[in-house]
Amino acid sequence: MHRGRSRPSLGERAADSGVRPPPAPPLSTSPTPDPPPRQDGAGRHCWVHAPPGAPGTVPGLLVEWRQRPEGWQGRVAYAVPGPHGPVLVEAWLPAGSLQQR
Repeated sequence: MHRGRSRPSLGERAADSGVRPPPAPPLSTSPTPDPPPRQDGAGRHCWVHAPPGAPGTVPGLLVEWRQRPEGWQGRVAYAVPGPHGPVLVEAWLPAGSLQQR
């Protein structure tokens, strides 16, 4: 206990609880490993041409592809201006409206 205090400090109470702190992790001299390679299913940046709700071309994230009778479509996420700030849109769009960045 410290002078002027009527109760033990938090550190003193923790030490008196009987719970041991976890052991320190071993020190490693090897460098941090590189992150795993990108998976085929990972999203890719793309340009979205004339998306619904936004004029012109906007940046987007291509999440996946699917094939339909009318052709290929990409599932993309992109932002459009909204009344209170940007709005995130997710939509299936024709492949012709998407371009690799």
